[in-house]
Amino acid sequence: MMTLRSTATAVLERDLTITDAIETEPYEIPWASEARFFAQVHTLEAPDTTLEFITQISPDGLHWCDLDDSSHEVTETGLATWLVTGFGQWLRVRCRVRGTTPTARLRIYLVGKG
Repeated sequence: MMTLRSTATAVLERDLTITDAIETEPYEIPWASEARFFAQVHTLEAPDTTLEFITQISPDGLHWCDLDDSSHEVTETGLATWLVTGFGQWLRVRCRVRGTTPTARLRIYLVGKG
């Protein structure tokens, strides 16, 4: 007998303009065995603009730490993605922007699969 896996997609940030650092809204996803973040970068203000995405985890949605080796750097517009496993209960992503004119506009999705 074939069993279907559960999936869910959440838009954590929509058309966000970032000039420093942000953390997305937390998302409780304990049923999922894996998750995937998607960052859709619409604009980067200057050619040297860099975005750093860091996956964060929490046991309660209040206290956060970085997931091991979870830093992802983006230097161009388009869609970036990364897989997350072994996270437990809650997920969010921290984003920092750097450069001479540190401004970017983006959208962030989280897809969970159980």
